Amino acid sequence: MPESPKIYHITHVENLPQMVDAVLWSDAECLRRNVNCTIVGMSEIKRRRLEELEVACHPGTKVGQYVPFYFCFRSIMLYLLFRGNHVDLAYRGGQRPILHLEADLGGVVAWADSVRRRWAFSNGNAGTKYTQFCSDIDQLAQLDWTAIGATNWRDPIVRERKQAEFLVEESFPWELVNRIGVIDAQMAETVTQVVSVARHRPDVVVERNWYY
Repeated sequence: MPESPKIYHITHVENLPQMVDAVLWSDAECLRRNVNCTIVGMSEIKRRRLEELEVACHPGTKVGQYVPFYFCFRSIMLYLLFRGNHVDLAYRGGQRPILHLEADLGGVVAWADSVRRRWAFSNGNAGTKYTQFCSDIDQLAQLDWTAIGATNWRDPIVRERKQAEFLVEESFPWELVNRIGVIDAQMAETVTQVVSVARHRPDVVVERNWYY
């Protein structure tokens, strides 16, 4: 387990203007509030997360009611966006417009506990029925951190464990985003212009190794 683990939310650059100086909404809240956004996920998986898959450690809540984060950059989901050929994926815009919003896990947990906001983490892909959830910070070390950081995930077990998620119920404050990772200098300039008008301005960094 890293000494100071980070979490990463990926989103399309077109969604950034409505996030700055506000919050990141869960899928459930986006639907309830009729938020207009560019969707890059798979519609069937999003439906299951909204309607079927429960976060067992918080009975009565569904995965889609939480803002999702990965524990790693260069996620498997990003690879699917990069390839753009999955039958269940409507988005075909590639990985270049995708941003990594990075936050500090410890800081997020401290904030969530202070405002009594529920959070949880999964030991694998939260879009599957067999994934387990936990809200005990001491259990984070039980995640497969070697798999989470793996760059070769052909092994099905590694692939599953790499997709562990951290979930924050309902919304996530923009102020907790510490850095925005982008693919190149041109995208960095675009993102910098958007965040320049915000009260909170995370560092915008070109991190080519966060991409395929």
